Amino acid sequence: MASCVVCGNEYDKSFEVLPAGGGEALVFDSFECAIHRLAPTCGHCECRIIGHGVEVAERLYCCANCAREAEHTNAPRDRVDEVASSVPPAAPV
Repeated sequence: MASCVVCGNEYDKSFEVLPAGGGEALVFDSFECAIHRLAPTCGHCECRIIGHGVEVAERLYCCANCAREAEHTNAPRDRVDEVASSVPPAAPV
């Protein structure tokens, strides 16, 4: 049984992550610990970026709004209106 590199928990269902470009495998007991260790942090709100995020001027942000809030006036805009118009309405419950 391996120990998680973040919390030290020994778990029979732990998993390894191999860093791109080589390096030593990291053992985690949960995706939560893997995200805590590996996911980049938003340059504005400091949350962990789990999705694609936005990169402006070599800084990472969780969304276009955070990039704009960080005074990047040329930051991309989220395509909320475009996506919303292309998604069919949800079925009634």
